Amino acid sequence: MGNTDKQFAIIAGSGFHAFAEHTATHDVSTRFGNPSAAIGELDYADMTVYFLPRHGDDLLIPPHAINYRANMLALAQLEVDSVIAINTVGVLREDQHPGQIAVPDQLLDYTWGREHSIHDGTGETLEHIDFTQPFDAALRQSLLQATVEAQVDAIDGGVYAVCQGPRLETAAEVDRLERDGADY
Repeated sequence: MGNTDKQFAIIAGSGFHAFAEHTATHDVSTRFGNPSAAIGELDYADMTVYFLPRHGDDLLIPPHAINYRANMLALAQLEVDSVIAINTVGVLREDQHPGQIAVPDQLLDYTWGREHSIHDGTGETLEHIDFTQPFDAALRQSLLQATVEAQVDAIDGGVYAVCQGPRLETAAEVDRLERDGADY
């Protein structure tokens, strides 16, 4: 993806579980507990890319029960500075359809009851995180360039609605997401 001085990790959901089968793994623990699973180590060209299955090795962790803080802190402990999250999600726009690749540029967070940051002020200095642009612009451009090089169509931009899970949304909730400006 062009920038080999970065350390990348991929966090993927259930549709990508076989992506890192039979790889070396790292068991990492954090002050927030253990991540969803041991972190796989993939060799890609001349670099190492870490892989974390979001729902665990057995795909038994529902979205609302994932220890997101442990996942992110474990990757930070491995000196990861760029995370690519791969998700299979619903499409809300009529001009898009299932199976397309999208690289969103904004999000709406509808989750509740979760800790949202590793920077919670407990035992360290409280840090306020600027979330105006939630996705790294340079990494987004690298991902989009990779789709061009791979001759794969991708949608540049859009708003990703982060929902609570584990249940899917009602028809009325989907209507609300559309009214709020969500695309995925």
